[in-house]
Amino acid sequence: MTQPLSMQNPSTPVDNPPWYRLPIVWMVIGGPAVVVVAALITVGIAVKNVDPVLDTSATPTQKEAPASKARNHANEDATPTAPAEK
Repeated sequence: MTQPLSMQNPSTPVDNPPWYRLPIVWMVIGGPAVVVVAALITVGIAVKNVDPVLDTSATPTQKEAPASKARNHANEDATPTAPAEK
């Protein structure tokens, strides 16, 4: 029968494995390491597949005119107005 830890002889050596043999150490190191690798993969994808910049300075074509007119009309009421002074 084993004795409780408080009743054991203090002169008995305690098994202390090296830090790299403890699973909790790899859980603590592994989490941030996975995040760093995922971030580097994300940066690689973003650099490799850059979206082109769209030229919005051109006037809308006849085909796009109704959509532009509707967008501008819908945006008129969305602008905040200052309260009336008394």
